[in-house]
Amino acid sequence: MNPGTTQPKPQLSFWQIWNMSFGFLGIQFGFALQGGFMSRIFQTLGAEKDALPLLWIAAPLTGLLVQPVIGYFSDRTWHPILGRRRPYFLIGAILASIALIFMPHSSALWMAVGLLWVLDASINISMEPFRALVADKLPEQQRSYGFVLQTLIIGIGTWVASNLPWFVNQLGVSNEAGPGVVPMSVKVAFAVGAMVFLLSILVTVFTTKEYPPEDLERFAEEKKSSGNFIGEIVHNILHMPRQMLSIGVVQFFSWLSFFSMWSMATPALTEHVFKAPAPDPAAFDTAVAAQAEAFQTANGAYQNAADLVGSYMGYYGLSSMVVALLLSFYASRFVVNRKLVHFVSLLLGGIGFLSMAYVPSPQYLILSFALVGVSWASILSMPYALLASCVEEKKMGLYMGIFNMFIVIPQIVAATLLGPTLKAVFDNQPIYALMISGGSLILGALCLVLVREPKSAHGGVVAAAH
Repeated sequence: MNPGTTQPKPQLSFWQIWNMSFGFLGIQFGFALQGGFMSRIFQTLGAEKDALPLLWIAAPLTGLLVQPVIGYFSDRTWHPILGRRRPYFLIGAILASIALIFMPHSSALWMAVGLLWVLDASINISMEPFRALVADKLPEQQRSYGFVLQTLIIGIGTWVASNLPWFVNQLGVSNEAGPGVVPMSVKVAFAVGAMVFLLSILVTVFTTKEYPPEDLERFAEEKKSSGNFIGEIVHNILHMPRQMLSIGVVQFFSWLSFFSMWSMATPALTEHVFKAPAPDPAAFDTAVAAQAEAFQTANGAYQNAADLVGSYMGYYGLSSMVVALLLSFYASRFVVNRKLVHFVSLLLGGIGFLSMAYVPSPQYLILSFALVGVSWASILSMPYALLASCVEEKKMGLYMGIFNMFIVIPQIVAATLLGPTLKAVFDNQPIYALMISGGSLILGALCLVLVREPKSAHGGVVAAAH
């Protein structure tokens, strides 16, 4: 049987779903290294802490431009060997791996910012088709299970990648360097991330087959007859399903929260919790022995604190992995009330962020990030499961790309407004960025009142074939 867009799709085994999602391990290695250590690289290269969110604007801008376009073209791609989505996995993985290798070797701030554009665009080329692949391959009753399993793999990647610089340092690679130089431990970690990114994508490419269009001739004709792709993207944005718009409002507050964490957690926690802010190289005359020694001492304290911030951030990945594992066991046998799960998860994540300003010692950040991980597990699965049943299958890639606008627009808002807000309202204290993250997640939870839980008898049942 040829399971196309109208014929029933067979249920897949755990390992089939695992293999088709395994590439997300590499994608998350890229995102976790970017999220945990880009601000550290920027600060090492001389960036002021209030400028960090704006320096990050490359990431959401590339997502805003790349994801709908990649979604549109992946819907219209069919390669006789690589299929519909896998060509994009492979191209993105190659480009992202190159960017990861070169990123920590940046000799100037503008170079690091430019490579962030390349890295994020490349990750987005790989990532968006992965969301569509779950909807392509799985029947409705397995989609929540598929997205939850993706989240489990993402959690593994987040935890391991976030701990890489710390682990490399424990192996004897130095985490200190001179003014304006990224430590060798970070360079080694990014190189390892590049290798994992490419290899994990290759696992999915070689182990997963895609369903061809039922009528290849008709598919080719529709592809030729399609109009202006920009016009079609705009048309579908203006006529998106109401459910997508409602979930998008929740996504706005969710991703504003996490962007604030990624861009500001390092300066916020090294300064507020560890009392080891990044030293300004311009404040030290390194030609004078005493000042050179003072810089090395301050920089050593900052780099050690930054290692631990990255390591503690990894606990949100570990927590999300555990939550995803529990959800996958539950979802394989019972109906999941996705709206309720998402509401509780966002509230817990908000509490986790707010608690970071009040921890009595750094070790308590593990618990704070564990609560954040509960929300992260839900953000990466429940919205997509709620969305997948309300869009046309032949436009799944395009709609997943459009849906990701609700991820990147809040990040652009945060990138442009967060720095000035911290400077003007909060005396340039970065810990308030994490307080904003907490409040934003709680607002997102309250906005779930706009979202409806599908009433289909099979909408939440996720039966796994073993």
